[in-house]
Amino acid sequence: MKILMYSSYEFDRPIIENAMHGKLEFVYSEQPLNEDTVQLAEGFEGISLFTPDNASAAILEKLYFYGVKYITLRSVAYDYIDLKRARALGIKVANVPSYSPYSVAEHAVALLMTLNRKIVLGQKLMNMGDYRLDHLIGFDLHGKKVGIIGTGKIGSAFAKIMHGFGCSIIAHDPIESEELKQQIYISYTTLEEVCINSDVISIHCPLNRETKYMFHKKIFSLMKKGVVFINTARGKIVNTEDLIDALQHGNVHAAGLDAYEGDKKIFLRDLIDKNIDDEIYTILRSLPNVLITGHQGFLTNEALQGIANTTIANLNAWAYNGICENELN
Repeated sequence: MKILMYSSYEFDRPIIENAMHGKLEFVYSEQPLNEDTVQLAEGFEGISLFTPDNASAAILEKLYFYGVKYITLRSVAYDYIDLKRARALGIKVANVPSYSPYSVAEHAVALLMTLNRKIVLGQKLMNMGDYRLDHLIGFDLHGKKVGIIGTGKIGSAFAKIMHGFGCSIIAHDPIESEELKQQIYISYTTLEEVCINSDVISIHCPLNRETKYMFHKKIFSLMKKGVVFINTARGKIVNTEDLIDALQHGNVHAAGLDAYEGDKKIFLRDLIDKNIDDEIYTILRSLPNVLITGHQGFLTNEALQGIANTTIANLNAWAYNGICENELN
C-alpha cells in the first residue's frame, strides 16, 4: 500500500521508518493537508494525517476522487476530520486511541510547576545578574485543590500525579472513571463547582460540540482568585479573548497553554523572522503570567514510538485484512 504522510517532521519520520514493516511504501510531505495540497494525494491508496491537517468534507471529496481509501491519524484527537463525510464516501479512518498518557500529563505538571515557582522569570533575572528572590514566591501544591476537566487516560494520569503531591482532587467528566476512583480519592462535580473551588484547573477533555469554548467569560468569572489554569488539550476548548481578560483582571493568576485556538497557522512551523498576523495570540504571549508551548506535550520518545507503532499497525491491518480495530467510522 502506498501512503502519503502529510505534516511529517524531522522528529517523527525516523521513528515511523524504524516501525515500518509489511506491505507499506511511505512518501513524506512536510506540508499540511489543505485545499492547496490535497492534489499531492493523487495516486496514493492511503494517507496519514496529524493535528495541523484539515480533512474537511470538501477536501475528503477530492481525496476520494484521487483514489484515497484509507486515512490513519497520528493522534488520539480526530476533530480535524469530517468523519460523517468520510463514512459517506467509504473512506476508512483510524486513529491512535492511546499512546503514553504520561507524556501530556507530565507536561501539564511541568507547566504548572514552571508558572508556580517562577522558573522562567528566575532564569531571566539571573541572566541579568539579579539574584534577589523578591519576585519569585510560589505556593505549596500540597493541600491545594486541583480541578481536572476530563478523566480519560491523560486526565487520570495527571490526577494520580497531583494526588502524589498531596493535592485534593475534584473533577468534571460526563463519564466518571470507576478505575480512577478505586486508585485515589476523587470527587466528581459540575464544571461550575470545579471552577469555584479549585486552586489549579487542568483541561484534559476532547474537543467536540459540547466542549468547544467550554471556558468563556462567565466560567472564568467563577474561578477562585489566584487560580492557575492549564490547557494541554485542544485550543478551541478555551475562548482566548475571555482568558486574556481574566488574566489581565486577576480572575486567573497564570495560564500554562500547550494549545491555542488559532494554533494551526502558528505551531509546528518555522516562523523565525516572519510576522505572525494574529493580534489575539500576540497579546496572549506578551502577558508575563502566560507560558505557551507549541503542542509539545506529547513529545516524548515513548509517545512517538507508540504513535508510530499504532499508525503502522492500522495501515497493515487494512493492507492485509481490509479491517482495522481502531476505525472511527
